[in-house]
Amino acid sequence: MLKPDFPIRTERLLLRPFRTDDLDDFFAYRALPEVHRYLYNDATTREECAEVLAKRITEAELTEEGQRLIVAIELPGTNRVIGDAMLKWRSEEHRQGTIGYSLHPGFQRRGYATEVARKMLALGFQDLDLHRIIAECDPRNEPSWRLMERLGMRREAHYREFEIFKGEWGDLFVYAMLAEEYRNDAQG
Repeated sequence: MLKPDFPIRTERLLLRPFRTDDLDDFFAYRALPEVHRYLYNDATTREECAEVLAKRITEAELTEEGQRLIVAIELPGTNRVIGDAMLKWRSEEHRQGTIGYSLHPGFQRRGYATEVARKMLALGFQDLDLHRIIAECDPRNEPSWRLMERLGMRREAHYREFEIFKGEWGDLFVYAMLAEEYRNDAQG
């Protein structure tokens, strides 16, 4: 079980549950074609973003497998949400999880996603006591898989034509890290 003591602080950011008053910021990045290009949902209207946000507001803790913890990434001092991150509890028995992240393009290439992803790994390994965490992305999303590599995750799979994604066959990269690797990386 994971019920974080919010807000969670990183070096430069705050991670916290989403709120209804985050809609303007959420819509500002989730409606951008370059943001949802590799995401499954295409929340492009304000109403669609409001529906997605309403669901995310309820995902602020992990009490059983299958649930997702989704946090808003807030830039301190601005009260502005610049992205979101997710930790999914895939299996209690096998202690497996998944992380994911999405960031407003105007705030990319500053190390924020790396900072947030490191914190999501820490929540999974240290707080939820997971054994293995994976992250997945479309191989065309090079910034995403490069980030996974910077985190010390290793590419375990490249599934070719894995699924029909937005009307065409899409490939999938799967990266993973074990708790032991996380601990060794944190010490080294």
